[in-house]
Amino acid sequence: ANKTSVLPRKGAVNLAKERQFWSFQPLVDAAIPTVKASNWPQRSIDYFILSKLEQQKLSPAAAADRRTLIRRVTFDLTGLPPTPAEIDNFLYDKSPDPYQHLIDRLLDSEAYGERWGRFWLDVVRYADSNGLDENVAHGNAWRYRNYVIAAFNQDRPFNEFLTEQIAGDLMPETKSTATNNRRVIATGFLVLGPKVLAEVDKVKMEMDIIDEQISTVGQAFMGMTFGCARCHDHKFDPISTEDYYALAGVFKSTTTMESFKTIAKWNETEIASEQEQANYKTITSLIDTKTAELKTFTDAANQELLAALGVEKLPAEPETQYAADTKKQHQVLLDEVKKLTDDRGELPSAMAVTEHEPEDLMVHLRGSHASLGKTVERGFPEVFISANNHQIDAKSSGRLELAQWLTDPQHPLTARVFVNRVWRWHFGQALQPTTDNFGNLGEQPINQPLLDHLAKTFIDNGWSIKHLHR
Repeated sequence: ANKTSVLPRKGAVNLAKERQFWSFQPLVDAAIPTVKASNWPQRSIDYFILSKLEQQKLSPAAAADRRTLIRRVTFDLTGLPPTPAEIDNFLYDKSPDPYQHLIDRLLDSEAYGERWGRFWLDVVRYADSNGLDENVAHGNAWRYRNYVIAAFNQDRPFNEFLTEQIAGDLMPETKSTATNNRRVIATGFLVLGPKVLAEVDKVKMEMDIIDEQISTVGQAFMGMTFGCARCHDHKFDPISTEDYYALAGVFKSTTTMESFKTIAKWNETEIASEQEQANYKTITSLIDTKTAELKTFTDAANQELLAALGVEKLPAEPETQYAADTKKQHQVLLDEVKKLTDDRGELPSAMAVTEHEPEDLMVHLRGSHASLGKTVERGFPEVFISANNHQIDAKSSGRLELAQWLTDPQHPLTARVFVNRVWRWHFGQALQPTTDNFGNLGEQPINQPLLDHLAKTFIDNGWSIKHLHR
């Protein structure tokens, strides 16, 4: 009774046929190919590469010398050149596996997360302002940026990394305030991005923000252009308008904006540490005590002033007419309250989403909220068979279920899309060239067995990004 069901939605699309498309097929790790030059491969992926080369009657390039190799891999993993000392250490390293030591050192460096975090920030449209009409500065956007860098440096498993960004606030609370706060910061992913903040039509503004979230989640994690289905069934991929509004209901049930009043203000959530909360409480208590002292002093001074003036009503700005000593003491107390208030400051906050009242949306005919069709329960696109395994609790937005569906090992796209991005970031060209479009208009993989092998081993090794690099 507490679950919403994923009901079949009938349409002109033949879902059984569409599910045969290569990117909607389940991940299956292909057998390691046999090759003629069997002494060349060192890792499993080498067999897939060499097999394709031999099919084209090509041979691998000669092995790089150590000086070339350290420059290549250092630029690749950190974006920086190796220092002369690092080059010498590698050139004269007599250990059994100097290359592996080099890789480990680079992956352990702070520069690794700074370089590879930037790649991810580009995917999720990170910026320090909304970038559109008002271009309002996001004063706390840097918290999400630092979260991403730290996630790469700490090798946070990609399935956890994804879940934190979509539903970090809904993950089970831990005993660590730092962990709970980190997960809240991660949801800044949904708040950031190009969002119009001065739209006159407030309902349209909200739906535009939801559309931006759907489009970003679809392209970043699945390489799918879901935004196309806002106004009509997708013209090229098996995504219907009902699929779109099933997803839109998830974000409609999420608080992204504090208000839609011009200029609309995004939501901020407090993320104070236990120590910061204790300090804030202590100083607040001091402020209350000092404020009470100030009030007692001011009340007495005002009574003296009334007696001195022989009137019943205080003049405007009575403190300007206090006696010199009284005025001096009054100012001292004012300064003490101000200093305490300045020292306390504000508790830190982060751009983040929270749960809203769960709501299923009606289909917006031609994308207009002024023309509504049937109500669609929150859920995930029908073309994905695994969608039925992740039904949304009627009392929740569905963001946590969305993240669980995306990180389900049976999901055909999430791992494929990410390893494909990593390959492109390493080598300049992806195994599937259109990294943001794994749909019918996207290109076919140039080596699908290798792509699927990478995706499957990525999952099997705990979604470790550093393991994928190695």
